[in-house]
Amino acid sequence: MSKRKGKTIAQNKKARHDYFIEDTIEAGIVLKGTEIKSIRAGRVQMKDSHARIDQNGEVQLINMHIAPYEQGNRFNHDPTRTRKLLLHRKEIDRLIGLTQQKGYTLVPLKIYIKNGYAKVLLGLGKGKKQYDKREDLKRKQMKRDIERAVKDHVRGV
Repeated sequence: MSKRKGKTIAQNKKARHDYFIEDTIEAGIVLKGTEIKSIRAGRVQMKDSHARIDQNGEVQLINMHIAPYEQGNRFNHDPTRTRKLLLHRKEIDRLIGLTQQKGYTLVPLKIYIKNGYAKVLLGLGKGKKQYDKREDLKRKQMKRDIERAVKDHVRGV
């Protein structure tokens, strides 16, 4: 995964907990009216969102909540509408092949602004089982304990 430059607006922290992310891909988002203003204000929630490829070969972002813009009055949009994602045809074809394999899904990891455009970082993930999640939590806790012990040891010297 390469470092992406841009201002991060929102992250889907639950995605890395629920899925093994094997690959990432950057996609543009087709927005309407005041949605970009709400995104720049940081009023985005990615909690239960996901992406899928429809029958027309287009990638759709489903259930991402972009709050209505406060000064938008009648020009505001539906907060959880389905939004089209912009990808090259080769990338879409590759994703079609990968998502048709057992257990793979497209999960939005974060949304950010890059060169004035809203982008979403999609992860190709495979669902974790409950024991995998517990294992990750144990590993994280052990890492914290080791760091704490090293910090206390350095302080004691």
